[in-house]
Amino acid sequence: MASALPVASVHSIDGAAAGTVALPEVFKAPLRADVVRTVFTGMNKNKRQAHGVKYEAGYDTAAISWGTGRAVARIPRVPGGGTHRSGQGAFGNMCRGGGMFNPVKTWRKWHRKINVTAKRHAVAAAVAASAVAPLVMARGHEISQVAEIPLVVEDAVEDIATTKAALAFCKKLGITEELSKSDKSKKVRAGKGKLRNRRYVMRKGPLFVYSKEDAAMPKAFRNIPGVDLCSVDRLNLLQLAPGGTFGRFVVWTKSSVEKLGSIFGSYSTGSELKKGYTLPRASMTNADISRIINSEEIQSVLTPAKGNSKLPRQRKNPLKNKKVLARLIPGALAQKKIAALAHDKTSKVAQKIAAKKVKKTAGKKKSKKAKKEFYKGLESAYAFAAPAGEEADEE
Repeated sequence: MASALPVASVHSIDGAAAGTVALPEVFKAPLRADVVRTVFTGMNKNKRQAHGVKYEAGYDTAAISWGTGRAVARIPRVPGGGTHRSGQGAFGNMCRGGGMFNPVKTWRKWHRKINVTAKRHAVAAAVAASAVAPLVMARGHEISQVAEIPLVVEDAVEDIATTKAALAFCKKLGITEELSKSDKSKKVRAGKGKLRNRRYVMRKGPLFVYSKEDAAMPKAFRNIPGVDLCSVDRLNLLQLAPGGTFGRFVVWTKSSVEKLGSIFGSYSTGSELKKGYTLPRASMTNADISRIINSEEIQSVLTPAKGNSKLPRQRKNPLKNKKVLARLIPGALAQKKIAALAHDKTSKVAQKIAAKKVKKTAGKKKSKKAKKEFYKGLESAYAFAAPAGEEADEE
């Protein structure tokens, strides 16, 4: 929401302050960039003229496919010989000189219907944004020498009849830098538009809004590079928010500012000139969320914060969590450390295990002979000797 001032200073032709004027409530309208962008996109399409390509374009040759068996694609090919064109692919949108895909027709849907209330809301938002200096500067306007935003001048400006007097007046208002920026920005347009009576492009300068239908200022200001003019009865979003971005530098006459009140009305009464229209209201009058939450009014009715809340028990796997394993088996971590050191040949644990192994091997070798003798003694005790008579019979 734009925080508009209740009044604005009125500047005379000499550039000095010559009174004040009450700003209508349209300057307090919410800044809806989304609505402005949507409405601008639709409005910008409504001045297009129908155009299209010729129905024969890309198909003005007797091309025919060569068929299969010649190791080339089956795209139609230009007949004949003796030239580079013969044998080239034709008709397809992928071919050089072929027809385009989905050709533009004159019966395309060129224009867009736009909700009337949405258009009015968008214009109200653009008018409110023109009174916010940071938004005006963000659009690139040079307003460092301007006395006040919104800039309001007296009605005598509408009677300026010559461009020389208009330039002198602009110099007194402090908008010379803005005009110079627009003048220096004139460049040749990129693309085909330079061949179609729109050869040059230029940055937008100030927009002068007047109220009298027979005002002389349009003819005086229209030849200044970058300057646009508009009647307050015909405020145009395409001029208030060029490119769909609001915050244009607008110079209002006193009578045009006063007439805005009757055009857009107020929050208490609707518009006098727009039937059934009421200014949009902001969803929040104060967007400082942290300040709202921490205010005494909110904090006094909130439930106090719950403390010492018992957290649910977390079941952890001791095979993966070392701390849980140490709590269940106090010596488990030490045992795992010793087991890890057993694989390190330079550690004392590995050396101790190796010494035990050598001692055990030496003991086995020492007792091996005694074991063999003991086993042979057992075998001799169970030796079977045949009787003497049986031996003789066998002979």
